[in-house]
Amino acid sequence: MSWYLGVLKKYADFSGRARRKEYWMFFLFNIIFAMVAAIIETALGTDGGINGLYYLAILLPSLAVTVRRLHDVGKSGWFILISVIPFIGAIWLLILLCTEGKSGDNKYGVNPKGDYTEVESQHFQPKPNYIENNEVNAEMESVKCPGCGATNVKQKGKVGNCEYCGTTI
Repeated sequence: MSWYLGVLKKYADFSGRARRKEYWMFFLFNIIFAMVAAIIETALGTDGGINGLYYLAILLPSLAVTVRRLHDVGKSGWFILISVIPFIGAIWLLILLCTEGKSGDNKYGVNPKGDYTEVESQHFQPKPNYIENNEVNAEMESVKCPGCGATNVKQKGKVGNCEYCGTTI
């Protein structure tokens, strides 16, 4: 909900960048609220007034967040007009909206996710299942976990737990 309200606070702000999460959370809540408005209209027996007002109120923030989303992938806000091309344009715009933003700053502003280039370059390395002390290594044995099949290292003759699934070995 905070993502939806955040977009509304930037009601007509077409500058800067918007993360994928910001755009798609706004899109999700927008659909939910439109469905609620339609249900209320059906219950009241009105003819499109509530939904029409909602769509009119949300038009400018929707355009603004879409333009900021396009900025995040390095495209001009005018790329929103690509959707005018029948079929292909809508697919192209959808792909652009789903594409991850450019890391680092671009001509439209700073990366809304922060600068994660250093973190992205590091690979996850699991905790090593060995002990570097050679004296202790002599008392260690390699055991295959019956639960997950992972190879674990534990002290000989002692009960331990698998480092991956927790099964007693």
